[in-house]
Amino acid sequence: MNRNFPQFQNRLAKSLLAVMLTMHLFALLPVFSQEAAAAAEPVVSQNVSALDLYKQGGAFMHILLVCSIGTIAVAVYCFIQIAAKKMAPSPLVDQVNSAMAARDVNSAYSACKANASSYGKVMTGALLKVNFDRDLANKVSMMDAAAEALDEEEHRQMVWVNYLNIFATLAPMVGLLGTVWGMIEAFDKLATTSGDPKELAGGIKIAMVTTAGGLIVGIPAMFFYFFFRDKLQGVMTSVQKHASFAIDILSGEIRLQGAEEPAASNVEEAAGE
Repeated sequence: MNRNFPQFQNRLAKSLLAVMLTMHLFALLPVFSQEAAAAAEPVVSQNVSALDLYKQGGAFMHILLVCSIGTIAVAVYCFIQIAAKKMAPSPLVDQVNSAMAARDVNSAYSACKANASSYGKVMTGALLKVNFDRDLANKVSMMDAAAEALDEEEHRQMVWVNYLNIFATLAPMVGLLGTVWGMIEAFDKLATTSGDPKELAGGIKIAMVTTAGGLIVGIPAMFFYFFFRDKLQGVMTSVQKHASFAIDILSGEIRLQGAEEPAASNVEEAAGE
């Protein structure tokens, strides 16, 4: 049951994320009612739907819709991709540690090369620097190679996370631009007509729709940006620890409990690689 509990957590988290993003998509603009009344006329209530507000927002709402869809797509991708079990799978880590304890560099390299995870890529670069003729199996060069591969992997993943930051910054600015543009049109219409305050109020209301839409898109995008940025840093720290541990095992600074001494033929064979 303990083994199935993390799977249950992942399914629950995915379901919650799907619900949140679906609500965000369908609630691009809130549905609210507006009451318009004249001094000598009875009160008339109007129900304005989100679709009506979307149409009233003009062309700027199309840009916000694209930002909204982009936010959802990138958030789902990051949720699937940025995970410890995917970037540093436990079976691979255990297999590499066992091979390192036996100084079977070829097996460790083959396992990492066949795995597309971040840990596999980091260890692939480090294992290419193994040299048993040098001190601690050339540990310094292995650590440098692992650090370079780790930086490359973090940068590759941060490209996707930064898209969320772009949407979080772009959406409110587009909304503000739409508001300014709408207010310019409203005042221009007021200047060329009889000057009815109702027309000015209606024009300003329509102009403010884009600001609301920009905030509705930008706030979740900013939340997901900080969430996945911190999560990525935590996962990459875990990858670094696993890689350092494996290198320490190979260099002899750490010995796994129950590990046997490597045969001399294996050591000589690994040193000749």
